[in-house]
Amino acid sequence: MVLLYSTAAFSSECVILLHGLARTADSMSKLETTLEQKGYRVANIDYPSRKMKIEALAELALTLGLDECRLTHSYPVNFVTHSLGGILVRQYYSSHRTDNVKRVVMLGPPNNGSEVVDHLKYTPGFELLNGPAGVQLGTDDDSVPVQLGPVNFELGIIAGTKSVNLILSSFLPNPDDGKVSVESTKVEGMCSFIALAATHPFMMNNDAVIGEVLSFLQNGKFDGEAGINSEC
Repeated sequence: MVLLYSTAAFSSECVILLHGLARTADSMSKLETTLEQKGYRVANIDYPSRKMKIEALAELALTLGLDECRLTHSYPVNFVTHSLGGILVRQYYSSHRTDNVKRVVMLGPPNNGSEVVDHLKYTPGFELLNGPAGVQLGTDDDSVPVQLGPVNFELGIIAGTKSVNLILSSFLPNPDDGKVSVESTKVEGMCSFIALAATHPFMMNNDAVIGEVLSFLQNGKFDGEAGINSEC
């Protein structure tokens, strides 16, 4: 079979989308459509977030995404991630070169872990629902995101400040998005940061969030008044 691609597909930048824990690529479909309309080649990756540890998920998911970009000669590579997806990018590039990476936008990433995991990881059924990767997202010394160092790529972080789960929010420092505190999303080496009125489960569908994603991918900074931008 001969695969035919348009000239635009070969000449556009690639954006790899990585969903969060216990979600699927469908959760990123609104972002996928918006980015495609803006001319990006989009690789919306489905990966088994509840089946493996973070280290294995990072190799699997990013290899799938990078291969899809490579297949269509779409460079440079950008990432837009939700929650766990951001930790996979950090994990992968802790041991791989970032030569072809242009920009990364993380939505609600638990870059310093989540106190929700600290409180619930020993609860019966927690690992069944969240998998081995979920157990690795606490704030203690065994936490994978805590062990990862500063980022080595151009990064913008969007944190949410609204919650639909007040019980989980009670475990978190305020403000928070119901799963991750605003402070925990931050990481050394980030270029831009903004906190928006969005909830953790649905922030990837929030119009203000999507607007800031586009702004960072295109210009390397967030546009909103609350944005904190630095030179990278």
